[in-house]
Amino acid sequence: MSTLERMAAILPAGAFVEAPAEKAKDGILTLELEAEALAQALARLAPEAGFETITLVTAIDHMDADGVVKGKRFEVCYQFLSLAHGDRVRLLLSVDEDDPKAPSATKAYAGAAFMERECFDMFGIVFEGHDNLRRLLMPEAFEHHPLRKDFPHRGIEPDKLYNKWNRERGGAPS
Repeated sequence: MSTLERMAAILPAGAFVEAPAEKAKDGILTLELEAEALAQALARLAPEAGFETITLVTAIDHMDADGVVKGKRFEVCYQFLSLAHGDRVRLLLSVDEDDPKAPSATKAYAGAAFMERECFDMFGIVFEGHDNLRRLLMPEAFEHHPLRKDFPHRGIEPDKLYNKWNRERGGAPS
């Protein structure tokens, strides 16, 4: 049974579309789903389709160089590996800038926890159902998401925030 057939067997008819070729240049089957179908897929991928390992959770910011977004701004990317079948599948979910939410894979894949936290920290995507969704790389007080394309290259007042933390922990003045 092919990867596409295994995916079709666990999802309702019409729940996904195969992504355009430019999103699957590496030969990995790439499917675009809506949030409800993705949540269902996450619960069924390991036991029914044989994808026992999650290898990637990240996001893509589709804002162009002029600050224009056509369609939904973010795309959340989940990638899975089946050792038993020797193949991979990538699942994509488009999310709005105003309400960037995606289902968490942590119930079925504990290894997704830190990947989702990083994606939350860097892009601001909220993973619904994640038990410990908090900043991973940036301090909790940091209000921005550095991998968004509209984040300034020079940062946002880095000295002000870091100097405050340094003072609070009794460090030398800078």
